[in-house]
Amino acid sequence: MSAIGRAWDRRVLPWLVEKACRSTTILAERKRWVPQAAGEVLEIGVGSGLNLAFYDPDRARAVVGIDPSAELLVQARARADAAAVPVALVEAPAERLPFDAARFDSALVSYTLCSVVDPAAALAEVRRVLRPGAPLYFIEHGRSDRPRIQAWQRRVTPVWRRLGGNCHLDRDIAQLLRDAGFTLDPLEVGHVEGGGRLTSYTYQGVARNG
Repeated sequence: MSAIGRAWDRRVLPWLVEKACRSTTILAERKRWVPQAAGEVLEIGVGSGLNLAFYDPDRARAVVGIDPSAELLVQARARADAAAVPVALVEAPAERLPFDAARFDSALVSYTLCSVVDPAAALAEVRRVLRPGAPLYFIEHGRSDRPRIQAWQRRVTPVWRRLGGNCHLDRDIAQLLRDAGFTLDPLEVGHVEGGGRLTSYTYQGVARNG
């Protein structure tokens, strides 16, 4: 990677991610799903910690947030310290989680599966560290159900992912979860109001581990 590319990923991209993920629509999604996580919770792709304020201390005993970006974890530190539940931040890729099997009671992933290098490996790791039957709460964007938008998502993704931290517009999140062995119930899909046509198709719900 060039020096310009490294500077983009370390300085510009974290700021862009933070800005993009603070929309009113995404805030409402966080308020709906994050408080449902219970017990010891694993958050995949904690980023700058935008979810941390929404964990319910009456349900969540502790949160372990992982992210491969040291820069984003620095931003998350203040939010982790202010959270109502104990939060540990760990620098690690989703494809190689440094935790024992069946450790966690629940997990959360939001706007992360679009950008992990190997989503199948990441989801296999999530299943490994979740207790049998434990829920994975997910809020993601990906492939539209409209053929014309799908076609544009495929065309734009090769350039988009270079600028957007490997973000893919055209991943079928529901199928990735099913292929990993999760059972989806409920699953809600659709374009959200106010979002761009290529980025606003969302997948939300609960994936059960087995």
